[in-house]
Amino acid sequence: MLITRRQALQTTSAAIAAAATASSFDHACADEKPTDKKFKKAVKIGMVRYGETLLDKFKLLKELGFDGVELDAPSRYPADETKRCIDETGLKVPGVVDSVHWNQRLSDPSEEVRAKGLEALRGALKYCKDIGGTSVLLVPGQVKPDANYEQCWERSIAEIKKAVPQAEDLNIQILIENVWNDFLTDPKETARFIDACGSPIVGAHFDIGNAVRYSPPHEWIPILGARIKKLDIKDYKRPADASKLGDGFRAKLLEGDVDWPRCMAELKKIGYVGWGCAEIQSGDRECLTDVAARMDRIFAS
Repeated sequence: MLITRRQALQTTSAAIAAAATASSFDHACADEKPTDKKFKKAVKIGMVRYGETLLDKFKLLKELGFDGVELDAPSRYPADETKRCIDETGLKVPGVVDSVHWNQRLSDPSEEVRAKGLEALRGALKYCKDIGGTSVLLVPGQVKPDANYEQCWERSIAEIKKAVPQAEDLNIQILIENVWNDFLTDPKETARFIDACGSPIVGAHFDIGNAVRYSPPHEWIPILGARIKKLDIKDYKRPADASKLGDGFRAKLLEGDVDWPRCMAELKKIGYVGWGCAEIQSGDRECLTDVAARMDRIFAS
């Protein structure tokens, strides 16, 4: 049955809270609940422009104090190579990013395109399992002329549900990221969407910087609650020129509009522990060293 945007918006705060409790079943492995510290810091592999090999990159990140790195799927790095790097350095791969979800949209009007998107998601789930990760980051769709809001909602949920049995069998979470796709731009709608997927294996990969455009990210956290399984860490500074919204991501961590102490306070209230993955412009040793230090300051706030 088609779920309209209006119906999604009618979800009450009480229902959201109840749903958060219902979806709090934890599919994460032991590494998701660190005993030595509450947060582990990672970066996206695209941030690491240092080194000729994957092992070079892993060694640098380990040296700089990072706990992990997120890879893409499909990946240029075979599972065997990745596992060797993990074994040699001790650096973890907590999850992977579905790298085709923008082009092979689960919300596309073409059944063939949606099928390719679903197959890519299935492949990402398997790759993640093979390398010892616990989640696949997914952008579920995009509102465009060929997919209005309701169509995006209906089509993407239908495809995600097809992948849920595999995700449950593999014990790999499907985590929905909030992005600038004109879809799920409100925390209540995001929570409603996740719950409509019908399994606690589906959760949120909450991108703190992406939320700033729509509303303060610390307001998202109590609404999404236990649905939040991983975090993307970046800042955002609202530009003076509204036609250049993308410029806001140039802000370094702690120099944008994110109220990091309030975000951390809200995360503590919901009992979040686990991974925070930086997704910002970087590259060499100096830049990554600075990112690591700023992430430490955020997590300590």
